[in-house]
Amino acid sequence: MKILPPTQRTSKRYFAFELIGGEGVERSDLLREIFSCAGALIGDKGSSECDIRLLDFEDSKGVVRCIRERVDMTRAVLASVTSINGKPVMVHVLGISGTVHGATNKYLEGCMVYNPEQEP
Repeated sequence: MKILPPTQRTSKRYFAFELIGGEGVERSDLLREIFSCAGALIGDKGSSECDIRLLDFEDSKGVVRCIRERVDMTRAVLASVTSINGKPVMVHVLGISGTVHGATNKYLEGCMVYNPEQEP
């Protein structure tokens, strides 16, 4: 199978965010809540069109990837996350970038380094 050239691939955007009030939240719990809110807010079809992926999450900061045309929907999904495991939380989007490197360096002050080999 051939790899698509860069001009034919879908453009992605990367959200750098911090979780306010979410000390001790596990990555799997956050992921479950994001997908639950996405299904409730925009449905299964809209959720699959956004192609939301949690790339990295540690110390209440992380990076979420989505399709460029669905940035507004993804921001709405992140804003709808209000509690994780009964603990009230708020997802604060620090910024949006066109690359993972830009999102981590510009908005997360280089505290994380994304390694694609660690992606589940």
